[in-house]
Amino acid sequence: MPLFHLLIVALIQGITEFLPVSSSGHLILLPRLTGLADQGQALDVAVHVGTLGAVILYFWKDVAAVLAGLPRLVRGRTDTYGSRMALLLIVATVPVILVGLFLSATGLDEALRSVAVIGWAMLLFGILLYWTDQTAPMTRSAEDWTIRGAVIMGLWQAVALIPGTSRSGITITGGRLLGMDRHGAAKIAMLMSIPTIIASGALVGAKALRHPAPGLWADAGIAALFAFLSALLALTLMMRLLRSVSFTPYVIYRCVLGVILIAVAYT
Repeated sequence: MPLFHLLIVALIQGITEFLPVSSSGHLILLPRLTGLADQGQALDVAVHVGTLGAVILYFWKDVAAVLAGLPRLVRGRTDTYGSRMALLLIVATVPVILVGLFLSATGLDEALRSVAVIGWAMLLFGILLYWTDQTAPMTRSAEDWTIRGAVIMGLWQAVALIPGTSRSGITITGGRLLGMDRHGAAKIAMLMSIPTIIASGALVGAKALRHPAPGLWADAGIAALFAFLSALLALTLMMRLLRSVSFTPYVIYRCVLGVILIAVAYT
């Protein structure tokens, strides 16, 4: 694949994965609106691996605590931050895995990959994010996350399998509905992305690597590197800005893009 195409795919994935604007929606739209060849599932996996590396690096202290807490969780103990967070992340990941397997087995995942679906999801879930962010209380932090909250945010995360919804956007919406402050909701949403990206990457990667194309590994390495760098930059900026800026700029972008896509789909 040409280097320019690889860079475009990597930058789109890296910048949009953690912003509440839907990375999957943008990746689906890229070939449909530009005429570029579809990058294929293997490169989708590669850029997701790059963004996975970015979120792990940014939240490395939390990730290390979770890994250290797993042995305690296996022994049935949740008396440390790491073991409790490991349990909550597992609970929150179950819904998206089950729904994802169902969509994949029934073929509905492909049926949802349309410009109209992406446009409506961009618009409606963007409005929902704005309404929630403006009206929900901010009385809890990431440390106040509970089993009930993990189930609720996990169910919201499963909704993100609709292209255009935005995994980070809908889980942030769920966190804000639970009364989390913006930074806390975003932090939990980012930590939830780690097991979700691993699970989805394993599923899609198993399919894509059965018949690898020539030059795949070189292309995948380049795409993963640039996705990692752009994702780390975007994540760092968003988490810093959330201490003083709301989600409104992202909502405006979503709504404008959603209206344009709806107009394109129906004309």
